[in-house]
Amino acid sequence: MKALPRNRTALRALALTAVAGLALAACATATPYQPAGLNGQRGGYAEQRVESNRFRVSFAGNSVTSREQVEMGLLLRSAELTVESGYDWFATVNRATDRDTRFVSTPDPFYSRYNSFYGPYWGPSWRYYRGGFWSPWNSWDNDFDTRQIDRYEANAEIIMGRGPKPAGDPNAFDARDVVQNLSSRVTRPAP
Repeated sequence: MKALPRNRTALRALALTAVAGLALAACATATPYQPAGLNGQRGGYAEQRVESNRFRVSFAGNSVTSREQVEMGLLLRSAELTVESGYDWFATVNRATDRDTRFVSTPDPFYSRYNSFYGPYWGPSWRYYRGGFWSPWNSWDNDFDTRQIDRYEANAEIIMGRGPKPAGDPNAFDARDVVQNLSSRVTRPAP
């Protein structure tokens, strides 16, 4: 296999870094509070009517949407749905927040098998040996940057009711109070 000229390899590493940066920039904002699938967004809220006063509600976020934002979106959508349906309060029957974790590794362009500074197959690599560390100019390993990516999705089954919320039930919420308190705290879609 013929080695690539140094300037061509450096351009390839620069292009790979630019593509990775553009991909990250596309996901650099939290999932807005909107219906799932709107404007090509993967996340958002969704609901399904189970009975006349019972719904399943969910809110899914992307990799930069915090758990708190996801759970806030779930509560806000539950409250809005309650008011839209003509009820005053809702109670969560089942509620869960799931975390999907994955690890992404990308080659470090500055310490690749062929980079513009060290030449083909050479780069610094720290190794542990009995008694300490040493740094040979190793020709066998690539260095990788690894990131942990978490995505959260909150789900609840809610029951709606009229009149004052049940006293002493920690899972019951006054829908209008929730809308008033959380509406300004969620990220809305850009116009």
